[in-house]
Amino acid sequence: MRLLPQMSELMPIRLRKLVGAIMLIVLVVAWALLAMALAQSAVVKANGLIEVMYYVVAGLGWVLPAMPLIRWMSRPHSRDHWH
Repeated sequence: MRLLPQMSELMPIRLRKLVGAIMLIVLVVAWALLAMALAQSAVVKANGLIEVMYYVVAGLGWVLPAMPLIRWMSRPHSRDHWH
């Protein structure tokens, strides 16, 4: 979440957690919709083993993009480091 570091530095932790939670919900919903759309492809349905592998990757794949967001949400406010 280095898009606006100065804004992030000024944002209270409660607001950062609220914004992060909303972004996390949007990420999960978008990931689920994309995963459902891709699951309908003929390549996925062609083989049972490919289908299982797809659902494992699709089910756990949202974690990687969510990790930086969660790290950003849980980072303490910059003023907290000085006290």
